[in-house]
Amino acid sequence: MDHSSGHDSGHDAAPHDRDADEPLDAATESREGAYALLQRGEALMRGRHHAQASIVLERAARIEPGKGSILEALGRAYYNSGQHERSAETFSVLLEIDPSAHYAHYALGQSLKQLGRFREARTHLRLAVALSPGSRLYRGALDRLPDPGD
Repeated sequence: MDHSSGHDSGHDAAPHDRDADEPLDAATESREGAYALLQRGEALMRGRHHAQASIVLERAARIEPGKGSILEALGRAYYNSGQHERSAETFSVLLEIDPSAHYAHYALGQSLKQLGRFREARTHLRLAVALSPGSRLYRGALDRLPDPGD
């Protein structure tokens, strides 16, 4: 995706700006498109509005079910807004689509850890490390899990 197309999105967006949580009807949702919703959801996450981002990203996921980039963003929004069960469910769906997605294993592991499901978390964090052995993030998360006896 080349973001240097010269298109200034600020000029044509102003008349149609709306609050992120304002409901959309199905026709508007389709016109807006999953990509635009993904972009808006990611912008909300950058602004640390994770719960609002999850609402926008849920809309994108309804338009494009099974789209990995949307599921990853939605899982992150759920996780960062404290919705760990929904985060775990979303990353599990992403892993059904792409079982080799190392970030999805890491994120699922982190979600499961938050839910106190340490054994399952360990499995996914080990898979993340195995799929991306150079990741200090994944290794650190695995190393910080409570001992198996806990």
